[in-house]
Amino acid sequence: MAVTSEPRAQEGGAAPRHRSATRSLLRLWPYVRPVRVRLFGAAGVAVVASCLGLVIPLVLKWMVDGPVAHRDPGGVWLGGALLLALGTAEAGLFGLRRWLVGRPLASVEAAMRADLYRHLQRLPVSFHDRWASGQLLSRATTDLMLLRMFLAFPLTFLVVNGVTILAGFAILLSQEWTLGLVLVIPAVPLVILCSLFETRYATVARTVQDQTGDLTTVVEEGVLGVRIVKGFGRHRSQARAFRVLSEQVRSTELHKARLLATLWALIMTLPELAIGAALVLGTMRVADGDLSAGTLVAFLSTALTLRWPVESLGFLLAMSQDAATATDRYFDVMDAEPATAADRRPAGAVRRGEDGEGSEGGQDREGGLRFEGVEFAYADAPPEEPPVLRGVDLHIRPGETMALVGATGSGKTTLTALVPRLQEITRGRITLDGRDITALPREELRALVAVAFEEPTLFSATAGENVLMGASDAGREELLRALKVAQADFVHALPEGIDTEVGEQGLSLSGGQRQRLALARAVVGSPRFLVLDDPLSALDVHTEALVEAALRQVLAATTALVVAHRPSTVLLADRVALLSEGRITAVGTHQRLLRESAEYRSLMSGQEREEGESRP
Repeated sequence: MAVTSEPRAQEGGAAPRHRSATRSLLRLWPYVRPVRVRLFGAAGVAVVASCLGLVIPLVLKWMVDGPVAHRDPGGVWLGGALLLALGTAEAGLFGLRRWLVGRPLASVEAAMRADLYRHLQRLPVSFHDRWASGQLLSRATTDLMLLRMFLAFPLTFLVVNGVTILAGFAILLSQEWTLGLVLVIPAVPLVILCSLFETRYATVARTVQDQTGDLTTVVEEGVLGVRIVKGFGRHRSQARAFRVLSEQVRSTELHKARLLATLWALIMTLPELAIGAALVLGTMRVADGDLSAGTLVAFLSTALTLRWPVESLGFLLAMSQDAATATDRYFDVMDAEPATAADRRPAGAVRRGEDGEGSEGGQDREGGLRFEGVEFAYADAPPEEPPVLRGVDLHIRPGETMALVGATGSGKTTLTALVPRLQEITRGRITLDGRDITALPREELRALVAVAFEEPTLFSATAGENVLMGASDAGREELLRALKVAQADFVHALPEGIDTEVGEQGLSLSGGQRQRLALARAVVGSPRFLVLDDPLSALDVHTEALVEAALRQVLAATTALVVAHRPSTVLLADRVALLSEGRITAVGTHQRLLRESAEYRSLMSGQEREEGESRP
């Protein structure tokens, strides 16, 4: 298993380094809009609660210059009761703020995660080929958690603390403007420091989140491939690779912590020095009789109340940058548009009928599955590289089974992936009973075409649920019939029969058993079109013969394209198409191609050829 040291998400279109955090975070508005009333209400409640804290110093000033100075116990008790009421109200309002945002923001996170998952299902296979699974997992989990935390706390308190600081400085300047200026002056270097911090921290935050995605990928691959790791004794090398990536994440996290620590130290030091200077000057003025003791107490109490709003700017900005980076990473995926054949097909590529009109929606006279001038090239392939498929013309008549044969790398699997639009053609068109597949809704297309791949994929579900994924409306009768066709009756001997959990990737089953379940999944819905990519490669000779006998009955009632490597599989077909270097070079019966094509004979050579000629 290869482990890369650079974040693989960059291949998928990482956000540029220089971007506005505000512009990135504004992209969350469509998700926030449904809960905006409660979110704005929570911010308003928090502003009121914070401003109540600024009233407390004013009460203290009244108490010191009034009841305390005049030795009035009743006034002191009244002031104490007022302070208690203000503190209780402040605490209650902050509790109300948390209650207002808790449930709505959990729903925002759930909605974003659901949209991401839906979008991932719609993106073409080529997108998933480029992106590491760990990068996608980290976006769906860690990044969305960061966004929920940002909306719940930093977003609100950036507003609340900003209003509190402005109101507090207004109170300070109104009480004693000369001392107020002593506290206002450090604000200029703080603004400059925060601006520099934002630029540097954004780069580091993106790097660490990408590296975390790579680390997630390594963990996932190590768990899924644990049999290979153990079988080849590669646990030490895998552990070393994991340590390398872990060290990279640790190093970047420490760099991020150093940046934050430096900013926090400066943000805390400058206000403390300013408060100390104001205390010294204020004390001297009280001693000279130019300032009342109550005013000095109120001034210093207000300044101390503003310590938290000012000192919190460092980690609030850090969390905002983390959230902006998470937003960019989220929309890296959401901005990827599913490629369609209509988008990629050059002008004039659509074939025209004899009447000169495009036949996109017309009916093909012969029906069946037809490839017309089909070309395919991967989107990220170099321009000078020839297409994987070039000018493929092939017609599979209704009810006919066509075997597709070719050397390794000739494009067989790619050709089969074009039919259900797992990949989009570059030029030409594919029709099902005369209807262009690009004109069909994907749901209808997937209902018409069933696919079984050479590498079967099973899910963490029961054996029966895995099979029924091939047809949402199939019942138990169809399930049992499909199991019989695929010779997958072994499921009845499992501990809980068809309700037995097969485990992640179906690794509790043998390769042949997984392949038979995948074949049952393909045939359970009795599809009109069937695409099988070497579906019998993992079966033993005896089981293969039984599956072939049952599969003949299914193929007789459908139009099928079957990728074949063995003569026994070829003999299931009515005709054979030879694919060579991305082109269909010969079409005919098995016997005819054996006589006329040297390349076909080499593919079906030796003992395999004798077996093929001896069977009817």
